[in-house]
Amino acid sequence: MASRVTGLAREMAMAWLFGASMSYDAFMLGFRIPNLTRDLFAEGALSSAFVPTFTEYLAKRSKEDAARLANLVATAIILVVGTFCALGMIFAPQLVDLLASGFRAVPGKFELAVEMTRIMFPFLLLVALAAQAMGVLNACNRFGVPAMSSTFFNIGSVFFGITLGVVLGPYIGLDRIEGMAIGVVFGGLLQLLYQVPSLIGLGFTFKPMIDWSDPGLRRILKLMGPAILGNAAVQINVMVTTNFASQINDPVRGFDGPVSWLSYAFRFMQLPLGVFGVAIGSATLPSISRSAAAGNMDEFRQTISNSLGTVFLLTLPSSIGLAVLGESIIGAIYQRGAFQVYDTEQTALALSFFAIGLSGYAALKVLVPAFYSLGDARTPMLVSIGSIVINWGVAATMVHGVELRQAGLALTTSAVALFGFLVQFLMLRNRIGGIHGRALLAKLVRIAAASAAMAAVVWLSSRGMRAWTGTDHWARLADVAVSMPLGVAVYYGAVKALGLHEIDMVARSFTGPLQRRLRRQS
Repeated sequence: MASRVTGLAREMAMAWLFGASMSYDAFMLGFRIPNLTRDLFAEGALSSAFVPTFTEYLAKRSKEDAARLANLVATAIILVVGTFCALGMIFAPQLVDLLASGFRAVPGKFELAVEMTRIMFPFLLLVALAAQAMGVLNACNRFGVPAMSSTFFNIGSVFFGITLGVVLGPYIGLDRIEGMAIGVVFGGLLQLLYQVPSLIGLGFTFKPMIDWSDPGLRRILKLMGPAILGNAAVQINVMVTTNFASQINDPVRGFDGPVSWLSYAFRFMQLPLGVFGVAIGSATLPSISRSAAAGNMDEFRQTISNSLGTVFLLTLPSSIGLAVLGESIIGAIYQRGAFQVYDTEQTALALSFFAIGLSGYAALKVLVPAFYSLGDARTPMLVSIGSIVINWGVAATMVHGVELRQAGLALTTSAVALFGFLVQFLMLRNRIGGIHGRALLAKLVRIAAASAAMAAVVWLSSRGMRAWTGTDHWARLADVAVSMPLGVAVYYGAVKALGLHEIDMVARSFTGPLQRRLRRQS
């Protein structure tokens, strides 16, 4: 939660400084290229391949063997990802042309995007090492420090970015956008360094070594090939969406607008996705890896079912809340400085369509690693390839045929995420002989009923607040301050009335650490 909240604060700073502009479009593409590779390689394929293997080493071999495997993987990352970063910086113009061909329509936009890409590409190496550190700590049942590490990335990127670009920029010859790009690299370094003391405390210190014939390293590399494709759907689909968005000529903003609106909306949707989907998936993976290694499939099935139930319990009302309150939320958070009312309206429109796929996005964070813990990287790979093909075809239709512009692109991304979830759920169910599907469906029906009650109350509350206060920044903030707590209270009451007592367990998971800290202090 801290990570996503500070990430939202980082986006608020960007919206205040740059709004929906050529500079922000170029920055987001330059950030998205290494960030796509991070999601695809570091936090996706690497984690999915490394954690089950490393967990098995901890369970069945000595700690020295596990430490050696960690060092082999870290050294391989430095060699392989470091080379990839160098190539990415060299071929940045070709990458920008491939991923945002429409940028050439605006003078200077293409060149700025190339500069941003070259500045931020080293971020990939730092965050890949941070992802491996996160995998080691998670496998050792340490979740707090790795979960907080991306918070330090957000804090570091904003602090160094504003310091270099805004405070010192006029004196050292850096533009604001260049300073923010350099801040991203420093933030990645901080994310890695924050985890190092915990690794040392567990007895894992880095020693460069490489042995390409090592069975553990070869197993990880063998899993990573299909795993890269298996984790690729969402990230590549977002890049396809960016390419199509760069070609949209908005009647008010021209070519400067659609890419920014989609970026702000997708980044905002990542708040509940990270708090719920990624967090639950990170906690689930070591558990199911141990169950799979021990051959305890009953426990494996129960863990998957419980995790999916919790994902739906938290993300379904979140998606409805984002759709109903989207304009007020976007206005309250972004609408200031260079970010205008029209930007709020267009970003909220994209957010409402992205929200449709939130539950699918989050559920995939649980399902995809489940296949890897079973040693099956082929199934997610095939589903991912199919999703990419479908997304490209439908996105082209939405932009050029139906002309829904950025809203159509957001809808396409959500539909593909739901498709990927449904297909992989059915395949996993057949693979392991069921996932307590009837109980999960009954739970989903009750969650949907509670979410519908919440949606009705929030819609009436928001409509009344807007009629009373208006649509400026403070009016939207007042709407969120009243309607959101009201919606949470209604949903909690409805869920309890329908017998879903898991909501109390979820509440304790958030409040328990705070209560224990307060007791210790008293």
